[in-house]
Amino acid sequence: MNQDLTRGPVMGSMLRFALPMILGNLLQQCYNIADTLIVGKFLGSNALAAVGSSFTLMTFLTSILLGLCMGSGAVFSIRFGQKDDRALGESISASFVLIAALTVALNVLAFVCLDGIESFLRVPEEVWPLMREYLAVIFWGIGATFLYNYFASFLRSVGNSVVPLVFLGISAALNIGLDLWFVLGLRRGAAGAAEATVIAQYVSGVGIALYCLFRSPQLRALKGYLRLRWYRVKEITGFSILTCVQQSVMNLGILMVQGLVNSFGPTVMAAFAAAVKIDAFAYMPVQDFGNAFSTFIAQNYGARDRERIQAGLKGAAASAIGFSVAVSTLVFVFAGPLMGLFTEPGETAIVAEGVRYLRIEGAFYCGIGCLFLLYGLYRALGRPGMSVVLTVVSLGTRVALAYILSAIPAIGVVGIWWSVPIGWFLADAVGAGYYFLRKEKLFDWKI
Repeated sequence: MNQDLTRGPVMGSMLRFALPMILGNLLQQCYNIADTLIVGKFLGSNALAAVGSSFTLMTFLTSILLGLCMGSGAVFSIRFGQKDDRALGESISASFVLIAALTVALNVLAFVCLDGIESFLRVPEEVWPLMREYLAVIFWGIGATFLYNYFASFLRSVGNSVVPLVFLGISAALNIGLDLWFVLGLRRGAAGAAEATVIAQYVSGVGIALYCLFRSPQLRALKGYLRLRWYRVKEITGFSILTCVQQSVMNLGILMVQGLVNSFGPTVMAAFAAAVKIDAFAYMPVQDFGNAFSTFIAQNYGARDRERIQAGLKGAAASAIGFSVAVSTLVFVFAGPLMGLFTEPGETAIVAEGVRYLRIEGAFYCGIGCLFLLYGLYRALGRPGMSVVLTVVSLGTRVALAYILSAIPAIGVVGIWWSVPIGWFLADAVGAGYYFLRKEKLFDWKI
């Protein structure tokens, strides 16, 4: 199941490693899509708006943990490429303690700030009771999110992308079954949808943690090195904090846009909630391909194989652009039927707004596809600060343009939709320009 990405055919190795990650995260999207689809069909548009806004908030909160896990995973991949077992084991111990502590702090903070979310996100009064009911349960899943993403990052860093897929598949199937039972059978409403998700998250989080502790040959082989070394904590912090900042800034920008969307009322909120799920599902494969590409680059950076890195970069760019163009075409053509999956018959205003969003965003997925590759490249080369810069350019443009354009009566909410692809392409230009101007310094092998 484990792959040494420093050997074998470049694109063949990368694609074999990426495929389970892509399938796994498509299954992970099923968590939120199941909630949204079932809630939208059976609990109405206000419940759909509540769950959709909650998803954006949870994405922001868990992005902090995800960023730390991704940054740690990059360090693990480099040490694995260097064949340095002691450094790998000590890095695993340091990162676990650091991220676990932050998880506890984040979970406490989420509950303390629960009642302030209504005003921060400008949630309409008719939506807030349902949203609060959902959040009061879903926050309990933050710990499970840490467990799954931490151990999945470890396994992927040593070339095992299959086991995370297995646990996620079991969890996704369980989530859909529990969603139907809790919402339709037990009449638990929005809280029932959240309860189903949290239970499923703990199945995947605890399950993959136990697997790694008792069955992972790499982790068992490193037992002698699993000691907490504070200089490793400092190393992990220095390497992954900027990845955490990058993820947090990205999702904070999205959260700010969510607040602006909410100000346009429940109809636009519901349309955005459904369309964002379709949007995320459509470009999720290229996002995961970017993460697999990052692991490939990091292992080969540790092995100091510049030719293999450059060959991987060219092949990955061609693959990401080709996939993005194909998906853009499908989303543009089938935007109407896709929106119809999430709404009750007769919700024509919600469907129309969602279609408009998808046909603007969906035409430009190649922009976000290239951006995910650039994030992965700079993270793997030990330049996570550049990923932060690209995120600030992309999200800063998106937020600024969204607020400016939507305030013009002749443009309105459409200005929010157009701000997204503009931000993507500006960040792509900055990231590609930096690479070509600073290529030699990027391969100075400091790590």
